[in-house]
Amino acid sequence: MSDTCSCDTPKESRPLIDLWQARDQVIALATPVTGTECVRSHHARGRVLATSLHARMDVPNVDNSAMDGYALRLADLKDHVGLPVLLRVPAGSMPEPLPFGGCARIFTGAPIPHGADVVVPQEHVRLDDKGQIYFPKDLRQGQHIRRRGEELREGALLLDAGERLDGIRLALLAAQGLTDVPCRPRLRVAIISTGTELVNPGQALSPGQIYNSNAEMLHALAQDQHVELVDLGNIEDTRQDLENALRYASRQADLIVCSGGVSVGEEDHVRPCLEQLGGISLSGVAMKPGKPFTLGYIGESQASGTPLLGLPGNPTAALVSWHLLGLPLLQRLQGRNLAPLARFPVHAGFTFRANPARHQLLRVYLDHSDVAPVARIAGAQGSNMLKCAAHADGYLVVPPGLQVVPGQRLDYLPLSQFAR
Repeated sequence: MSDTCSCDTPKESRPLIDLWQARDQVIALATPVTGTECVRSHHARGRVLATSLHARMDVPNVDNSAMDGYALRLADLKDHVGLPVLLRVPAGSMPEPLPFGGCARIFTGAPIPHGADVVVPQEHVRLDDKGQIYFPKDLRQGQHIRRRGEELREGALLLDAGERLDGIRLALLAAQGLTDVPCRPRLRVAIISTGTELVNPGQALSPGQIYNSNAEMLHALAQDQHVELVDLGNIEDTRQDLENALRYASRQADLIVCSGGVSVGEEDHVRPCLEQLGGISLSGVAMKPGKPFTLGYIGESQASGTPLLGLPGNPTAALVSWHLLGLPLLQRLQGRNLAPLARFPVHAGFTFRANPARHQLLRVYLDHSDVAPVARIAGAQGSNMLKCAAHADGYLVVPPGLQVVPGQRLDYLPLSQFAR
């Protein structure tokens, strides 16, 4: 992990790419996987829908009751003060027509008997000792009746291609009786950590060594996206070892994620390897942390080769780079429809001077003790420090060179959106 020095160094002559322009470019350079797999719905959580799906039937498929109560014909109340109960309609039954001069005891979801045109909740009626039901006077036709097709008509769009299947979407498909879902193939992601100094957790540390936290983090972040992992472990800081690993990864995976070795030091080999085996599409982003972020490929071109995400070696720099730049690339490769970043303004609860040339992503938590939420610093902001990220709710985006003062409104990006 040879770029473990600050993301501010080394100094480079090439201009940095604006963060938001870099994000747009990364997304535009992604070529989604093709193909379709038929997946049983109870195995489809987290998968990406390959084709749009349409309703096979009306929802609801019959007029039904929205309440436990009584179904009646409004016209019968003109001639009767109270009505006897002549039918009982539980959910799942097919009732007879409602006789004139009476009402039906009905339950939520039960079909409306022919002739009834209103449902009255049971708590709004009065029952006398002779079994007669007395109703309020201000009834309207259609009250508490769910009409056939009011949610969906047969042929209406259910889900668009590119949507990620979650519990709600799978329930929507189940309500149509669907058991098999056309999905994009699962993305195969190879994860490589570079650095002679890296040791896996559980092993003894020698002087100068550190535990590899990036691999654990990136495995978990990738698994949040329901990909297949190809773990290539730690690669020592030699160009030949890295070249061999990248050649192998390009044959095994749809995306390579490499942490460390993306700066321009003598022991940073990712960029020279990319230039040898493929190319660099984007490198150096005006963000802090995360400046060394690099997007390249192994093969003939970004479109036809295997894309490679080069993340900084510092753990929080790798995390921020993943959230803002790596994740949208992965999701686009999956064939997902990307939603805009969720952001909203909040008040800063601190004083801070931003980097003069880069957007700064401060790890903050929201304090809700006042009328409006206030963003407070979650801890020390070093790019090598994970504790602040672990205690943060989101990122506060500080434009280059801004002097932040308490009460100033700045964009806040909730961390929760990056796990979806």
